[in-house]
Amino acid sequence: MKKTILYLLLLGSLSIYSQAKSKKYKIRTIAFYNLENLFDTINDVNKNDEASPIMELKGNRSAIYWDKIDKLASVISQIGEEKSHTSPAIIGVAEVENRSVLEDLINSKHLKSKRYDIIHYESPDKRGIDVALLYQKRYFKPVYHEAFNPNIYNQNRKVYTRDQLLVSGYLDDELVHIIVNHWPSRSGGEAKSRPLREKAAYQNTKIIAELKKKEKNPKIITMGDFNDDPINASFKDVLKTKSQIKKVKEGDLYNPYEDMFRRGFNTLGYRDNINLFDQIIFSEPLLDKGKKDFSSYKMFKAGIFNKRFLTTSEGMFKGYPFRSFSYGNYTGGYSDHYPVYIYLIKETN
Repeated sequence: MKKTILYLLLLGSLSIYSQAKSKKYKIRTIAFYNLENLFDTINDVNKNDEASPIMELKGNRSAIYWDKIDKLASVISQIGEEKSHTSPAIIGVAEVENRSVLEDLINSKHLKSKRYDIIHYESPDKRGIDVALLYQKRYFKPVYHEAFNPNIYNQNRKVYTRDQLLVSGYLDDELVHIIVNHWPSRSGGEAKSRPLREKAAYQNTKIIAELKKKEKNPKIITMGDFNDDPINASFKDVLKTKSQIKKVKEGDLYNPYEDMFRRGFNTLGYRDNINLFDQIIFSEPLLDKGKKDFSSYKMFKAGIFNKRFLTTSEGMFKGYPFRSFSYGNYTGGYSDHYPVYIYLIKETN
């Protein structure tokens, strides 16, 4: 009798194991990357692009531009490749001058075969830098996009900062909404500039509120260089982000980067401080909450793409991201920010 029971238990275990082994999954990478002053070498009379690092160089601008394009494209091609076996299905980018530089980027030898397309608007930023969204056309089908100016004022004067880009579309067969951000910098000090980022966060809440009017519990991903850490008021008080999965309820936003920040991870360094300004935050429907139900896309993992080759190995910036420009010179690096990414996973049968 005992042998029979043991045999049945073993048979059941093997059956469950066999079912688990037979399951197949899609894995898609969603990413964000601040490209650190990706400007072309042509003077635009309508912008202050003369102040960009590449325009300040004395010579070899064209060679340096194409070297930077090659390096950035190489990085993008590697983000998420380990699990999804391809570059990001969707990647938001910041600090780009125009559509032309993005076309050069996606047509590079590292990315051309991926058939990326571009969603980009010219923003009113004084420096002439914009945000944009790149996507692999075989995985993502946009159905709507719009640029929202945050309409930020400081002492009754308009702050000319980046738009917030909303793109709605189908990731395979699931409707998702992406917001790409590059919030006002900390120029003038964190305390002085804090209200500007809180106003930018408020613009996010307005976009999200409009999405919720049209769709019950939408799948929203807001990403960007927020120029704030995950514990700052723009996140905790305005967006009301949650960092503990068990506390996330319908309508909430979950920020996986808050726990990383508390554990000492960073995406940039400045004046002996480390910060985690680059983040990907998403709404409750994309969180599994331990149910192991992957019939629709759920987050599998969030991370920072901080490979050793992207890190400065010596000198005064040792341990910081290996940047492209420093003190008026081209360093041969990549960006002063690390990219961030999340994996979304879904059963295919």
